[in-house]
Amino acid sequence: MELWSRQDPQLREVVWFAGRCRALALLLQAVFNLLIPDHSADAFSPPRLGAPGPWDALLERLLGGLGRWDAEHFLFIAERGYLFEHNCAFLPLFPLSLRALACLWPPQLRPRSRLLLSAALLNSLLSVLAAAALYALGRAVLRRRGEAFLAALLFSLSPASVFMAAAYSESMFAFLAFSAMWQLEKGQSWLSGLLFSLASGARANGLINAGFFLYSRSKGFALQLQVGSASVRKLPLMWKQVLSLASSAALMCAGISLPFALFQYYAYVRFCSPGTGLGQTVPEPLLQLARDKGYRVAGMDGAKPPWCSQRFPVVYSYIQDTYWNVGFLRYFELRQLPNFLLALPVTLLGSWAAWTYVSTNPRHCLTLGLERSKSEEKGKPRDGFCGPAAFVYVVHATALLAFGFSCMHVQVLTRFLGSSSPILYWFPAHLLQEHEPLLWSTGTDNPTSAKPLLRTSPGSCGKGTPDNLVVRLLLNWRLITPLSKSILGFFLCYWLLGLILHCNFFPWT
Repeated sequence: MELWSRQDPQLREVVWFAGRCRALALLLQAVFNLLIPDHSADAFSPPRLGAPGPWDALLERLLGGLGRWDAEHFLFIAERGYLFEHNCAFLPLFPLSLRALACLWPPQLRPRSRLLLSAALLNSLLSVLAAAALYALGRAVLRRRGEAFLAALLFSLSPASVFMAAAYSESMFAFLAFSAMWQLEKGQSWLSGLLFSLASGARANGLINAGFFLYSRSKGFALQLQVGSASVRKLPLMWKQVLSLASSAALMCAGISLPFALFQYYAYVRFCSPGTGLGQTVPEPLLQLARDKGYRVAGMDGAKPPWCSQRFPVVYSYIQDTYWNVGFLRYFELRQLPNFLLALPVTLLGSWAAWTYVSTNPRHCLTLGLERSKSEEKGKPRDGFCGPAAFVYVVHATALLAFGFSCMHVQVLTRFLGSSSPILYWFPAHLLQEHEPLLWSTGTDNPTSAKPLLRTSPGSCGKGTPDNLVVRLLLNWRLITPLSKSILGFFLCYWLLGLILHCNFFPWT
C-alpha cells in the first residue's frame, strides 16, 4: 500500500496532530503578542512605508509575532529584493515563494501584510507535510512503524516549532530535506536530487546533503563488490564501474550545489557592479537606515565590497564572518554562557544519540557501514534506531552538531538540527520505546509488528484510529518515568517558551 494513501491511519493521525499543533501555535503567538510588550531588540527592523489600513492593523496584531528577528529579513527580501548586502545571508527560495503567494491576496493590503499572511499559511502547510515526510522516512529507515509514528508526533511538538510557524525557511527546508531522504531510500535518485537541490536554495546547510548521495553510491558499489561474481571484480570492469560511480555522484552533487552557486553569482552581479544591479528607486527612509546602520546598498557607486576581489567570491561566508562574527570557536566567550546553556539540551541529546549508536555498532561504524553484517547476509538486518540503515543519518546529525557547536552562534543549534536531521526525533522516540513501560503495552516496540495499534472509539462504526502516543504520555504524566518526563519536558518547554519569547523580540534559539 502506498504510504501516502489515505488508508494509513497512522499517517492521518500524524497529519491531524501536526495541523492541530500548528493551529494552536498560531493562536498562542497571537495571544502572547497581545499580552506581552515587545522587547526593544537590536535587530534588523526596516521602517514601515505607507499608512496601514484597518485590515493591515488587524493582521499585524494577529500575525505580527511571526515577523520577528530573521523573519524581518525574509519579509523584506520578498518585498524589496536583495537591497542590502547582509540580506544575502538568506537564500531566495522561501522569499520567492512568499512573493508568489502574496499575489493571491487583495491589493488593498500592504505588501508586508500580504507576505506575512502568506508566510503563516505556507509554513503551516509545509510543517504538516514535513511531519508526514518524516513519518514516511522513519518507516523506510527504522522499519518500525511505532517508532516512526512516535518520532513524527514529536516533530509536531518540535523544540524549534516557533521557527516552523514564523516567516523562516525552516518548515520549507525540513519538508524538502525529509522528502528527499525518503525518495533516496526508495531508490528514486533523480527525484531525490531535485528535492535536495531545492533545499540548497532554501538554506545553505542543504549543501551537506550531497553526502547522502555520495554515501548511497559508495554503499551500492561496496555491496556489489562483496556479493558479485568474480567477473565483477576484474580490474577493467571495476575501473569502469568506479568511473561511472564518480561521474554520476559528481553530477548529482553539482546539481544539488547549483542553486547556491547561482545565487552567489547573482549577488556578485548585484553588489560588485555598481550602478548596474539595482533596477529600482530606493525610498529615502531605507537609504537613511543604511546610512545609520552602515548597510551596503546594492547598485550604489563606491568601493567594491572586499569579497568581490576574492578568487571565489562567496558573499554568504563573508556576511557570516563580517556581520555576525561567525567562525571557529569565536563564540566561546564567558558572556555567551547563557546561550550555551540554551543549546545544552539539544547538544546532550545529539551527543547521546551518536554515542548510543557507536557503542551499539562499533564494527559497523569503523567500516563506515560499507561491510555487510551477518544479519544482512541472513536477510534480516536489525531494525530501529540502532539498525544499520540509520548510520548515515547519525553521521549527518553528528557533523551538523559539531559544526554548529564550534563554528556558529550556538543557540541556533536547536532549530538548526530540528529542521535538518531526523535524529532529533528518532532518538527520543527510541528512548521512549525502550524505557517507558506505558508504551510497552501498545506493541509498537515489536519490530515484527505490521499492523498499527488501533483504538476504536464509540460511534466509529468499527473504524479504528491510532492511539496518539504523545497524548497518552501527557495524560499519564505522573505515571511516566523521569526519562520520559525529561524528553517531553524539553520538547514542550521549548515549544511554549519559543512562542512567548521569540514572538515578542526576546532572544531565543
